[in-house]
Amino acid sequence: MTSKFSKKIIFILSLILLVSPVFVFADSQSQIMNFFVDKDYDFLEREKIYATLEKISQNSYFYLEKEWYENLTEGEKETVNQNLEILTKEFDQTIYPTLTSTFGSEWKPGVDNDEHITILFHQMKEEAGGYFKNGDEYEKLQNQNSNEREMVYLNTEHLKSSIIRSYLAHEFIHLITFNQKERLRGVSEEVWLNEARADYAPSLLSYDEEYQGSNLQQRVKQFIAAPSDSLTEWQKQKGDYGIVNIFFQYLVDYYGVKILVDSLQSSRTGIESINEALKKNNIEKEFWQIFTDWTVAIFLNDCQFGENYCYKNQNLKNLRVTPSLIFLPSTQRTSVSLNYSIKQWSGNWYRIMGGEGELKLELDGEDSVDFKLPYVLCKDTYQCQVDFLDLNQNQDGEISFENFGKDYTSLTLIPSIQSKISGFDGREPSYNLGISASMEMKTEKEKLIEQLKARIVELKTQIAQLQAKIAEILREKISCQNLENNLYYGLKSLEVRCLQEFLKSQGKEIYPEGLITGFFGPLTQAAVIRFQEKYSSEILTPLGLKQGTGFVGPSTRTKINQILAQ
Repeated sequence: MTSKFSKKIIFILSLILLVSPVFVFADSQSQIMNFFVDKDYDFLEREKIYATLEKISQNSYFYLEKEWYENLTEGEKETVNQNLEILTKEFDQTIYPTLTSTFGSEWKPGVDNDEHITILFHQMKEEAGGYFKNGDEYEKLQNQNSNEREMVYLNTEHLKSSIIRSYLAHEFIHLITFNQKERLRGVSEEVWLNEARADYAPSLLSYDEEYQGSNLQQRVKQFIAAPSDSLTEWQKQKGDYGIVNIFFQYLVDYYGVKILVDSLQSSRTGIESINEALKKNNIEKEFWQIFTDWTVAIFLNDCQFGENYCYKNQNLKNLRVTPSLIFLPSTQRTSVSLNYSIKQWSGNWYRIMGGEGELKLELDGEDSVDFKLPYVLCKDTYQCQVDFLDLNQNQDGEISFENFGKDYTSLTLIPSIQSKISGFDGREPSYNLGISASMEMKTEKEKLIEQLKARIVELKTQIAQLQAKIAEILREKISCQNLENNLYYGLKSLEVRCLQEFLKSQGKEIYPEGLITGFFGPLTQAAVIRFQEKYSSEILTPLGLKQGTGFVGPSTRTKINQILAQ
């Protein structure tokens, strides 16, 4: 992930700099440095920390947060040192040579005239794997919080897991991107594409081939939880990482990693850079056509329906989205009208089932944008056909199917908006799409049969949903008798629900609203602050704080768990 800092700068190479000698001030083993860190990611929202240089390799300096490392037991230190040794070799022998030979180099020798890359481990919030601050690439005269070196940041929490190499590869791509885009070509890459390239790095390095516990497995879960998240709108949510990874797995499957490389080494950004790369590689399709193919592929994921309607990656061969169900009840005459909000470059899937007779559809899209609307018409699970519905200039269209429910069991509409191709730098607006479906039924016997069929489908859907919920609960293994993880504003989980139940048990002076939602919102945050201030001598004073923070960290969890144990 990248930081908020982003400035455009014109680099002027003067004759004096070209002829002047370059002095390299190398870091030394066990050296202690004071680093600026991003408080938005830091576990304690700090802006500065001290770190010790624990490992020097051919290409890198590995710094560990001093306070964190000193608080480890001797056994934990030994484990950390062993894992650091493995990661150091992996970076020098695999990550660095593979990624630089593929995408190009980072800035060398860089702002610090030192060819080593600084890799700083410090305590971060639980969800963070790491981050990159392009502000470090500027001198302090330009950015007072610059560490003035080529540098990435990683979460100490993941140093004990093999996934740390994926996070390091991800952040290193951001370092390369800064040099290839901002420094050499004077343009800033759109965040969604910057993150997409970085998140594909673990797959390029074959780290995702062992699927269990991989970065890819994590992204699949995030995608399934929010499949209609916009590809180009970046809000730093889990779903943002899920969609860019899953889409670019598909793009590289069919068109090769060269598309990512050539789009990086282009003076264009975003979709325009990908279209340029596709043309350069003699690929006739444009980005919008590939995205449309993908929206069908992620629903069918079976090449028997079309050569581009499946994943080649074996770890993704069973990945499919579950469409929203539009059920037509079994009545003599039925009509259903629904309105949906759709964002640019998001996949949307609406399956129509039920009824029997002639199905008539009318679609009314907002006319300020252009909709693409493929659909999948199925006789059964194994007999489906893909076609497209063309809307007029007002984004209206209609279509009908005879003997629906008899000759065809389902119709899945897959609308998307692909009008905007540049300037994605924040929240995107939503646009309306209205879908009206009508049908006339036939005989009573036919209606009864259709009702039974529809009920079976409905029950199967409910069973699948219940199975998914049960699986999720079993995976989380959360006990309300003990809080094990840090909890904070914006989080939604079963453990947040446990926290809310605890706060409610502390009385109205702590949590007057008493809402149990599982979402850590402003009311929960205010209740946590009241609880922290009630037990300030045990929670806040040891941390040097006078007021509650609303962040449920180690000291707050310790007090909560102490009360729960009683």
